[in-house]
Amino acid sequence: MRIKKNNIFYGIDWSLILFYFILIFLGWINIYAATITDNHLSLINFSTEYGKQLIWIILSFPIILLILMFDAKFYERYASIIYLSSLVLLIGLFVFGKNINGATSWYNLGGFSLQPSEFAKAATALAIAKLVSDKQFNLKKWNTQLQASLILFFPAFLIVLQPDPGSAIVYTAFLFVLYREGLPIYYITGGFTLVILFIITLFFGYLNTIIGVTIFFIIILIYFYRQKALKKGWIKVLSIYLISIFFIFSVDFVFNHVFEQRHRNRFNILLGKTQDIKSIGYNTNQSVITIASGGLTGKGFLEGERTQGDFVPEQQTDYIFTIVGEEWGFLGSVFVILIFIFFILRIIHVAERQKSKFSRVYGYSIAAIFFTHFAINIGMVIGLLPTIGIPLPFFSYGGSALWGFTVLLFIFIRLDANRSYEW
Repeated sequence: MRIKKNNIFYGIDWSLILFYFILIFLGWINIYAATITDNHLSLINFSTEYGKQLIWIILSFPIILLILMFDAKFYERYASIIYLSSLVLLIGLFVFGKNINGATSWYNLGGFSLQPSEFAKAATALAIAKLVSDKQFNLKKWNTQLQASLILFFPAFLIVLQPDPGSAIVYTAFLFVLYREGLPIYYITGGFTLVILFIITLFFGYLNTIIGVTIFFIIILIYFYRQKALKKGWIKVLSIYLISIFFIFSVDFVFNHVFEQRHRNRFNILLGKTQDIKSIGYNTNQSVITIASGGLTGKGFLEGERTQGDFVPEQQTDYIFTIVGEEWGFLGSVFVILIFIFFILRIIHVAERQKSKFSRVYGYSIAAIFFTHFAINIGMVIGLLPTIGIPLPFFSYGGSALWGFTVLLFIFIRLDANRSYEW
């Protein structure tokens, strides 16, 4: 038994390993298709973006080995220190960070840029797992809810200040994890309601939205009256109504004074209030056209005219799924989507079999993170969501993103491998 325990590969889930290698392979060949300019160019050309991505993939292997070499209890024991270290790295960006495209999100390390927000997700997942797995922790109590909120707030707030709101949105994924562990459902339903109210207010205007909401709550009050429950429920209904009205009035201020012009433009384009296919809406418009041009079966590997013609800017990063749509077509796109879905479902399945609450919560956390990245990125490239700059896991070009997702996954694989030693 001692020999097996000292074997870092003993007990690991090989299906997750297989999913990992399938995704990074598919991601790399799409980066190759996006950045190659000469079909006869050698695959081994490290001066190109696909060559650099290959280097990062190769360097992922020692990172994986290092993660597997640590005892599983290390990640639970030092979760708080890892989390605090990630906050220090995020704070350090405001002093030592490198500004790229208007965001101070990278450290410049001798010609190589490292984005700490990609690793902060794993650190936050460990911290949440550590907090929730405490025997005294109860998500029904407001003070424990506050503790969890603060753990999520600090990294998200620091990332927003960079500014990188796209990466900060990922932290909303932890709400589903907390709900799984006992957070009252009204937090999630309330959040979704506010998002819907925000969109409706932007589309119809605050006055029409207030009229609609007022009519809705009058109907609710009539229902309570007819059910003879008005004495018990009217205060709660009235409180929710007043909060809703206040929120509707705040939408105009947030939209016009908090959002930047580029954010306002993207929402207006998404809601169909303005048409702009030449400037702020150019990427999304070209993305939709490129995906549609692939038809049912696609044009073939390296045969995508729009990909080779650089119609979609930064296609190798946030818009890499457009290559799948053009060169692999609808069937290829469905295949990639199914790979992601089965990958996330496998993580959830593995999380459910954990004997340790810490491991289960961490597993659900990374499943939620992967799903959020996947859903938002796909929704963005097909025009259902505004462009917010969020990578597709293992597909989008970038060493920090690749390593960040690798760390997320393999810490969980290491935790799962230890379950046979837990009681």
